[in-house]
Amino acid sequence: MIRENWLRLFLAMGCMLVIAGATSATAFLVKPVLDDIFFKKDITMLRIIPIAVILIYFIRGIGYYGQEYLMNYVGESIIRQLRNSLYDRIQDLPLSFFHKEKTGRLMSRITNDVNVIKAMVSTAVTSSLRDVFTVIGLTGVIFYRDWKMALFAMVILPIAFFPVVEFGRRVRRVSTGCQEAMADMSSFLHETFVGNKIVKAFGMENYEKKRFAEKTLALFRLEMKAVMAKSLSSPVMEFLGGLGIAFIIWYGGYRVIDGTSTAGTFFSFMAAVLMLYDPIKKLSRLNNDIQQGLAAADRVFDIIERESDIKEPLR
Repeated sequence: MIRENWLRLFLAMGCMLVIAGATSATAFLVKPVLDDIFFKKDITMLRIIPIAVILIYFIRGIGYYGQEYLMNYVGESIIRQLRNSLYDRIQDLPLSFFHKEKTGRLMSRITNDVNVIKAMVSTAVTSSLRDVFTVIGLTGVIFYRDWKMALFAMVILPIAFFPVVEFGRRVRRVSTGCQEAMADMSSFLHETFVGNKIVKAFGMENYEKKRFAEKTLALFRLEMKAVMAKSLSSPVMEFLGGLGIAFIIWYGGYRVIDGTSTAGTFFSFMAAVLMLYDPIKKLSRLNNDIQQGLAAADRVFDIIERESDIKEPLR
């Protein structure tokens, strides 16, 4: 699946590098704006920098367009092939397999589970790659501006890494339960709609309504567990981000007052850190989406990789 789209993937990664470079350049320009234009009153820089900003944002916009189109093309192509492979595999399995598996659950794997994988491939993976490149570019800017202060700021990252990973594991476990519950509900709907004549004949409408309400309640509880697991990363990242920014203001402000740094250097550093915080926070959230996609992939590939060792009974 990947081999057929390697050129598009390569071009999409090029677009992501352009976006990351343009974002980093924006933070880099803060220093000359303050030091050269506002303090030194340099007319030449006043003419150059606005044009540079326009070019940077124009190039970044093109990068976003290219990345979105190419990665979605690749994602849709992979999902199409995955659906075909899953359907082909199901068709090749013997009748005994269909006796064990409910129709609604199989339909859920082709539709719901594959859609979850699609979200992971088209959105989560794309955003994570772009954000990683952006983090690398902005990290380069902050080390270039003040490597000592950058080292202190980087201490926060490994501290934030461990809770994000643990929350991701929880999301994956709960997501598997959600997808199973969704498949169970799809199977229930298929059975009741196909057998609606029997339901009507025996006056079982209220009974089936109660059963469906129980299934939606079970799904609701699982979905809320998933929401809770996803949301836990936000307060942790916000608190750690606040610690890092507070330290930078204290330490950087002290250096400017002391005369060992300029206001332009400090604000350029601060801008890069603030811009760095956003993709790092997104990466912590994207990990949740990726874990959901991996949980769905486990269910899909459980069928695709199933061996045909289930033999048809001899007649």
